[in-house]
Amino acid sequence: MDAARTDIVDVSNHNGYMTVANFQDMLNNYGVKSVITKISEGIYYHDYTAANNINTAQKAGLYINGYHFARYTSVQGAIAEANYAATMAKSDGLPIGSVLVTDVEAEQQNGLSRAQNNANNKAFMDQVAKYGYRSDIYTMSSWLGNKMDINSGGWIASYPYNASGKNWYSNTHAWQWGSTYRFNGSYGNFDVSQSYDDFYTANQSAKVDPRQTISNVVSVKGNDYKAYTTYKADGTPNVGTNVVSATDWLSGGIKVINMKPYFLIGGNIYLPQSSTIFKEKVVVNYSSDYGVLAYTSKGQSIKDSNKTFKGGTEWKTFDTLYDIPNVGWCYKVATDMYIPLNYMQGSGFKG
Repeated sequence: MDAARTDIVDVSNHNGYMTVANFQDMLNNYGVKSVITKISEGIYYHDYTAANNINTAQKAGLYINGYHFARYTSVQGAIAEANYAATMAKSDGLPIGSVLVTDVEAEQQNGLSRAQNNANNKAFMDQVAKYGYRSDIYTMSSWLGNKMDINSGGWIASYPYNASGKNWYSNTHAWQWGSTYRFNGSYGNFDVSQSYDDFYTANQSAKVDPRQTISNVVSVKGNDYKAYTTYKADGTPNVGTNVVSATDWLSGGIKVINMKPYFLIGGNIYLPQSSTIFKEKVVVNYSSDYGVLAYTSKGQSIKDSNKTFKGGTEWKTFDTLYDIPNVGWCYKVATDMYIPLNYMQGSGFKG
């Protein structure tokens, strides 16, 4: 039939275990660029096909993202579902930096006020950001501006009789225009979407396998209820978003602001590394059996050091991060021996 572009396809257990060949066919013959696989629902269901679909989509050369079917009715419930969804996503191997969508269309949200749905959706998205995932809202067109608002982005479902040549909801990230699309050789019907930007094909990192990391938890200094200022990505203070000593925050990564390292603990909320405490050990979390190289303080690689620093091994470290020339921010693990932050977990984070 006539149709819009099939840039994005979403899959779930209803399509069975997708193979590399299934996804390669979508890529080569249908123009599919990105897959969004169901991860979870509420706080009780984990899609058993997600880990397989993430693995096979990546092997086929497609971008991979995930979605969570929301059942929350409160901010507290949204945070709980975000924690569940992100934990399941990491266990399945969803790459850090990919999108974890909240799918909001259930009867639970239908009976809520517009303001409540807006607050709940924001809470979910802010929470999954702490795990290193970007987020978006999927909903039906009839709910947009009625049951909820989407101020930026969005993935909107609306099905015309003939989608050919149409560009509905072009001010969003994507428009889902069909729910019964068939791909030769693949099982079942598929939801397909047209993408309007690179939101679902950007900012993914395959260097670190989330299944081999421990929790990214930043622990704030002290135990006297002292408030520490957080900052935006441009280095300006976040008014009203202080964090209190002795509290723990999930971190989505690190950013250098004004030549100093900051931990991401929420949507555009950064905590200076100087405000955190370090644990005794760091863990090599690089997924490759090759291991990682260590460097000297002058940025010179240390021969055969990758044979020592294998994935999963633990090392004592020091109470700061070091900016090594031509390498970047590193943990010091021995005398004149430094390992890049990207390949380590712990220390400043705690597990």
